[in-house]
Amino acid sequence: MRLLHTSDWHLGRSFHRENLLDAQTTVLDHLVDTIRAERIDVVVVAGDLYDRALPPVDAVRLFDRVLARIRATGARAVLISGNHDSMARMSFATELIDASGVHLRSALDGVGTPVIVDDDHGPVAFYSIPYLEPEIARHHWGLAERGHPAAIGHAMELVRADLAERPHTRSVVLSHAFVTGGQPSDSERDISVGGASHVPLSIYDGVDYTALGHLHGRQTLSPSVRYSGSPLAYSFSEEHQVKGYWVVELDAGGLAGVEFVQAPVPRPLARIRGRIEDLLTQPEWEHHTDHWLQITLTDPRRPARPMERLRTRFPHALLLEFDPEGGSFQQRPVTARVAGRDERSVVADFVEWARGAPAGPEERTLIDTAVEQVRLQEGGR
Repeated sequence: MRLLHTSDWHLGRSFHRENLLDAQTTVLDHLVDTIRAERIDVVVVAGDLYDRALPPVDAVRLFDRVLARIRATGARAVLISGNHDSMARMSFATELIDASGVHLRSALDGVGTPVIVDDDHGPVAFYSIPYLEPEIARHHWGLAERGHPAAIGHAMELVRADLAERPHTRSVVLSHAFVTGGQPSDSERDISVGGASHVPLSIYDGVDYTALGHLHGRQTLSPSVRYSGSPLAYSFSEEHQVKGYWVVELDAGGLAGVEFVQAPVPRPLARIRGRIEDLLTQPEWEHHTDHWLQITLTDPRRPARPMERLRTRFPHALLLEFDPEGGSFQQRPVTARVAGRDERSVVADFVEWARGAPAGPEERTLIDTAVEQVRLQEGGR
């Protein structure tokens, strides 16, 4: 049996206000092509299907289309909800959807009850452990202890108890969790509860393969326990990550092999730094002109209209930071007294303090206009 392990699609997410729907469509098109080319039997998606509990309509439509295309290849699909998904909403009409060969698991009641898929060697049991909010799981199962280790530990006890009743059955677990040893990015939502956000790797002992979701970088914690990572980069901290999906093969004895298939990069991203004039003129930066960029300026004085100027060469610059040579702008104290001074001079002094240079003629005109507008609004009250 051949599996494709993916996770953390985050459909509906934006990247510093850039709509990612087209990029997500491109990656999922490639995923469907990979399912067909690799003769995948079952697709496992380990949570965070959407980016928020109430996803936008376009994201729901994309999800619907992708599931239909997966089934059109002949593959089955097993999916779980993640911490960004709504457990209640994702549980809707699961029995009806099951009949189509798409098995979406989000409720605690289904933990320990597998989806069974047969191949030439017999049955494979797919056990789903969606993201478990520890307090909800504790009350649902009457657990004595709090935290993620207790919740997922109990879920795995249910899995092992069911598996013990199924001799000669191979097993796959889908789980959305932060496993000790995994390396996070800046784009995952914190799931710590009382300081216990991690679960030990050993918690997944006893199954042939564990498909993890939540962390956005592909990672191999053991030969049989892996994160696929997100198929797209969702923060600049992921600029060097290689995105894609695991193709997993099970034979009669269990795990037989794992290979990584790289996903396309609709638009690369990078972090660059330097003085603004060097960034705008030096040829070494030319290959970054099509990237989404986080730019850090190191000019001793804050340049005027920096983002406007940078976008003449780097139209996809998204994030601008300042790290001046010789110190930080924020370390320079504001010494001017405000009392008794007119608003224009106070604002002009703030501009000079923030940038390290006096306001220019255009900026002084803007200051005059802004102050006048405020006075008119206040006078009309």
